Amino acid sequence: MQEYWQFYALALLCEIIGTVSGFGSSILFVPLASMFFEFKYVLGITAVFHVFSNLSKIFFFHKGIDKKILLKLGIPAVLFVAIGAFLTTFIHQKKLELAMNIVLLILSIYLVFNINKKLKMSNKNLVIGGVTSGFLAGLVGTGGAIRGLVLTSFNLEKNIFLATSAMIDLGVDSTRAIIYINNGFFKKEFLITIPFLILVSVIGTWIGKRILVYINEVLFRYIVIFTIIITAFFQAINYFR
Repeated sequence: MQEYWQFYALALLCEIIGTVSGFGSSILFVPLASMFFEFKYVLGITAVFHVFSNLSKIFFFHKGIDKKILLKLGIPAVLFVAIGAFLTTFIHQKKLELAMNIVLLILSIYLVFNINKKLKMSNKNLVIGGVTSGFLAGLVGTGGAIRGLVLTSFNLEKNIFLATSAMIDLGVDSTRAIIYINNGFFKKEFLITIPFLILVSVIGTWIGKRILVYINEVLFRYIVIFTIIITAFFQAINYFR
């Protein structure tokens, strides 16, 4: 139980940072949960936690939802997260996670030096972003960073970014949570964590929203990018350890 309280405290920090950085806490929460649970259980716990996290963000930021992005990026993401989650029992996730982190580093560093360049919000770019982020979310538990880079490259206003990303994530996480639970990735003994994870998601999102009031749009984009760079770098280093 003592370890669980440490876990909840760190989860709260992840939720606050995830809200401020725009794309959710999964990129931080997955390595955190890996300190306490086996990786297959990390996938299940992350998916369940993020259902509550997304509902909290939708409640606090619902006025910013962009229907075009929601449909054209969100639907492919939900479809392909199911494929990724199904393949978790057949593919070596750790090697794929390393490759993903290297790609994230390269793309993020490019965006740092091209912060004002805007990617065209075409149907093609939206669909590719949805397919990639959804598939990786199902396979390695953290596709939010890919979607974060896509949405950042569109130069979206922060409330639109957060609300739309949360709506897409809700569909993605609900889908993979069902598959993970069915695959035995969420044991009955973890049910005790649910009330605490709900509380963490609400409080963390509320604190994050309060902080975002003092952050302008350009700084918000930099925070998104640098959070991805730092996390991807340490995840890649951790692989070789």
